[in-house]
Amino acid sequence: MCGRFYFKSNKDKLSHQFSVENAVGTRTNYNVTPSSKCTVVRLNPDNKEFANLTWGLVPSWAKPDNKIKPINAKAETVREKPCFRNAFNKHRCIIPVSGFYEWQGSKGDKRPYAIYPLNDDYFGLAGLWEKREDLQTFTIITTEANEVMRSVHHRMPVILDTKNYDVWLEEGDYALMKPCASEEMGLHIVPRQPHVDQLA
Repeated sequence: MCGRFYFKSNKDKLSHQFSVENAVGTRTNYNVTPSSKCTVVRLNPDNKEFANLTWGLVPSWAKPDNKIKPINAKAETVREKPCFRNAFNKHRCIIPVSGFYEWQGSKGDKRPYAIYPLNDDYFGLAGLWEKREDLQTFTIITTEANEVMRSVHHRMPVILDTKNYDVWLEEGDYALMKPCASEEMGLHIVPRQPHVDQLA
């Protein structure tokens, strides 16, 4: 599960890590929620590009009154489910995030944890995108948790190694749909209203 993340906007660092040059408006947000506009990396006919899409996938064939907008897609079924199958084959993307949140605890007393990269400026999350008329949306692919994540949740986003960014976008190699190495990520508890000085 990945239902909240945070994003620190730095165009130079984004361009360097994801090897994308086109300009796109980005802004820092420490509480990115579903239905938000978010920056993704995707292929256009000529090259990679940044684009701002809405979080919550709406398939191209969905009816106008469609209310199902999945924010996550399970890696185990992403190739077969009708909602994701076309996007997996044709519309893969990467979502740059500075970190993401998971909550732990009993109902009414859940505490948020921030999970963040230790060796890069951003995690590159594997995702899918779709276009229906003028609406462009995306979802984040999740997989089973690694050792670090299991302490707070049984699922985690698919976090791509930087060397595999182009492989995912161009080929959609399913072998990449697995947990990242635990040593790539840090984790700590944060207040329920996170602020820049309280995050990694």
